[in-house]
Amino acid sequence: MMTANRLALSGTVCKTPIRKVSPSGIPHCQFVLEHRSQQQEAGFSRQAWCRMPVVVSGKQSTDITRSITVGTQLTVQGFICCHQGRNGISKVVLHAEQIELIDSGD
Repeated sequence: MMTANRLALSGTVCKTPIRKVSPSGIPHCQFVLEHRSQQQEAGFSRQAWCRMPVVVSGKQSTDITRSITVGTQLTVQGFICCHQGRNGISKVVLHAEQIELIDSGD
């Protein structure tokens, strides 16, 4: 049985977070994290870029999600899972288990 499913991604929140409460009373916060970096691959430096949908669930996370707005810089750690949209297209979503705000130095 394969169980490895960990992702850590740093970036900037690029879409206004959507906050919802599920029918069972669990708060969810959804946002999109935009990542840009220089990575080494096969001895060469290359630009890495992606936009990753993130969902944060649970009452214990509402304090940190309250401070998340467009432009917030974060490092998110968690697991990835496919979500199927209303249009039938599935997308990979990062389910955050740990969120660290990156101090912008202001």
